[in-house]
Amino acid sequence: MPKHVTTEVRSATSLRLGLCCLFAEQPIKFRNTTVKANSSMNRAAALDKLSELCLANAEALRASLRFCADNGIGSFRINSQILPLKSHSECGYEIGDLPQGGEIVKQFKACGEFAKTHDVRTCFHPDQFVVLNSPRPDVVDRSVKELEYQAEVAVWVGADVVNIHGGGGYGDKPDALARLAKNLNLLSARARALLTLENDDTTYTPSDLLPICRDEGIPLVYDVHHHRCNPDELSIEEATREAIATWDREPLFHLSSPLAGWQGKKPRPHHDFIDVRDVPQCWRGLALTVEVEAKAQEEQPHHSAALKRELAIKKLSRRAKEALVQSSRRRKMGD
Repeated sequence: MPKHVTTEVRSATSLRLGLCCLFAEQPIKFRNTTVKANSSMNRAAALDKLSELCLANAEALRASLRFCADNGIGSFRINSQILPLKSHSECGYEIGDLPQGGEIVKQFKACGEFAKTHDVRTCFHPDQFVVLNSPRPDVVDRSVKELEYQAEVAVWVGADVVNIHGGGGYGDKPDALARLAKNLNLLSARARALLTLENDDTTYTPSDLLPICRDEGIPLVYDVHHHRCNPDELSIEEATREAIATWDREPLFHLSSPLAGWQGKKPRPHHDFIDVRDVPQCWRGLALTVEVEAKAQEEQPHHSAALKRELAIKKLSRRAKEALVQSSRRRKMGD
């Protein structure tokens, strides 16, 4: 089982900050295609095109990891469509079916070596259609295929997390969670070893998922924004402690801020930036990976002085200083 290992003991102000999938400002683009476009070609031409896209995405991943390494960012979430249409029922393929399959694997493994050398952790977060506890067998089957594909690439690049939500409640959460536990047995040992569960903002709280995480040996990815939107009897401090106890490697958590603020009517949508006040005090001093779920995520380390101070991002821009002044003013007004 791949594990992210570091010999460093992280200081109180050096949480591992992570970026997610796509860039808003950097000229780094991942390529994709559609079922319609792929289906319009004969199979040989379609496989040629898919091979081209996979190689281009390996190059984009290398550029993403280089950006992270150059900017002191310690983690990167890899796009679920890094191998376009890989698990699709009609257009899907095995890597050996592609004309340059061997070279594709080689390039992704090179990305893994780069990430390891530069201490950049990698992970996956499959799309919302992955629902292991669905009562529909066809949905479960597609979910398993998608998880197996992402686990395959995870091994190439040395990623140690393939993270999913608990799924639907279907009017009976205990029954739905029992179905989830049962369907874990459909996964290969490789995929199951990488799997993690995350609390969501509408259905499953940390206290809902912690029993299955403990019983099945599945780490809990604690999303503090989701917990604030969908609370249970656990405090943030308690949920943090209980989530960490489920991990056999460096824990990975999620952080975001509400678009309209906590006083807004809809706190679930994410803001482009992180408000430093949303970073839990109890996370300071812990060896954690914290994925920043914000659209301007690659700007965040440069432009939020307060977050830099807390998460040990070293460079400080003029805009960051202005953000710090504004943050201080808000605190004073709040007092």
